[in-house]
Amino acid sequence: MSFDTQQTLTDSDGQEPLIGLPALMKMAFSGVDLAPLGARLLARADTHPNDANTLMDLSIILQLRGNREVGLALQAEALKLQPLYRLPAAGGQAKIRLLAIMGPGDLMENTPLEFLLEGSDVTLDMLYAALGQPFPASLPEHDLVFVAIGESDKNHALLQHVEKLLAGWPRPVLNLPSRIDRLSRDGVCSLLDGAPGIVLPVTLRFDRQTLKRIASAELPLAQFLPDGGFPVIVRPIDSHAGQGLAKIDDAAAIAEYLQASTEDAFYLARFVDYRGQDGLFRKYRIVLIDGHPFVCHMAVSAHWMVHYLNADMLESANNRAEEARFMANFDKDFAPRHAAAFRVLTERTGLDYFGVDCGETADGRLLIFEVDSNMIVHAMDSVEVFPYKHPQMYKVFSAFREMLANKMGLP
Repeated sequence: MSFDTQQTLTDSDGQEPLIGLPALMKMAFSGVDLAPLGARLLARADTHPNDANTLMDLSIILQLRGNREVGLALQAEALKLQPLYRLPAAGGQAKIRLLAIMGPGDLMENTPLEFLLEGSDVTLDMLYAALGQPFPASLPEHDLVFVAIGESDKNHALLQHVEKLLAGWPRPVLNLPSRIDRLSRDGVCSLLDGAPGIVLPVTLRFDRQTLKRIASAELPLAQFLPDGGFPVIVRPIDSHAGQGLAKIDDAAAIAEYLQASTEDAFYLARFVDYRGQDGLFRKYRIVLIDGHPFVCHMAVSAHWMVHYLNADMLESANNRAEEARFMANFDKDFAPRHAAAFRVLTERTGLDYFGVDCGETADGRLLIFEVDSNMIVHAMDSVEVFPYKHPQMYKVFSAFREMLANKMGLP
């Protein structure tokens, strides 16, 4: 395949430079009121309606302020104007030029490359792919391609489309679309079936009608879940961050759950009690970069549904001290104990970069909650409150940059 690699993004195209997700999210994360900046960008958009960078930044601000639908509508308008967006290397001196293939959608839709490459010597050109449309005839000069589109039912056809467009690409391609497409919750369950050192309950898709029949005892749950019955975990298809996630203790609770939800399709899996000897639950977010595991965070909670933002990490000095110890000892303790599991994860996914949310069972095996290529990792936490996190996260970012260099054959 051949293509023209011309510089299609210039400083003379009449657009404001892209502010980008990392800078805007840092402002929101630190409590900065984004309304004045949003108003300035809105005024700019009124006078310069063809400034796609401004529209894209406005889209991010609206999403960060909770106005997702209007934000996505603005993103769609920006993508009509142009599919390519650039975040330049720090200081303007690029040693690596990375072309990312992105998908339209919200802030959790794509691999967070903007965070992984923040402050680096990598120029990031983000090309938003569209179903049924070829890539532009002219693309920026690039050394590698990274497919950043996350797995979802919505993105299934887009990933297949991008796979065809990238066939025979004359540059290294990281995270092949066909491999990302296998990361649905039931797909990962099949992918890791029988994997040593890993616990992953059978995860199946159910439509609303089938769940109603289970709730009414017309169908026994054991008919579907070979590894156990109640309690089970239920969540809507394509949901993340605990949205719609519930623990169901009996058939009657399924009926109550369905009454409170509007979705038509769900995942169901056996609940695994993974609390430690102290009665607390611990969840770990780990990324694997070219097969090597790196911890991004650890959260401690008295509740089984653990998320970093609801786990009292900000309020509890004890929790932060435990996370600091975990990070400090990760390469000497957790990583070698689960080395076989991490090796199997890398081999079976076949991905250059991906994340794992996990815990540990009472017998010391790795309990997999989710495997995904677009988990959020960042270095936005307060240095004063979390002094141990920034060195760890920049270790992650450095490893990602090193992987890119290795794929290019650089020393």
